[in-house]
Amino acid sequence: MSYVDGFVAAVPTANREQFKRHAEFMAAIFKENGALSITECWGDDVPEGKVTSFPLAVKLKEDETVVFSWIIWPDRQTRDVGMGKFMSDPRVQSEGNAMPFDGQRMIFGGFETIVNL
Repeated sequence: MSYVDGFVAAVPTANREQFKRHAEFMAAIFKENGALSITECWGDDVPEGKVTSFPLAVKLKEDETVVFSWIIWPDRQTRDVGMGKFMSDPRVQSEGNAMPFDGQRMIFGGFETIVNL
């Protein structure tokens, strides 16, 4: 079954188009390295919780929007190899390709698919 990398980030609302261009550029590199699909979602109805929520998890500021993203890989092995290649790709490391958000507040993880209907 497929393997999923999930991400949640706080992106300055004013950086929406810059984030979209950045995400499209990075998605092409992920696909070159084995990813099946990449999805980036701009928060539209993301309530702040009292105990936990997406906004609380990323310490969302008033001028930011929550972004929820995922990458689908065929399996964990493909992801591990592909992510290694992605991280060492000079295009990813270039100064002109800086993330248009605070990466220290991004949360992420890898997930094994157990149900896919």
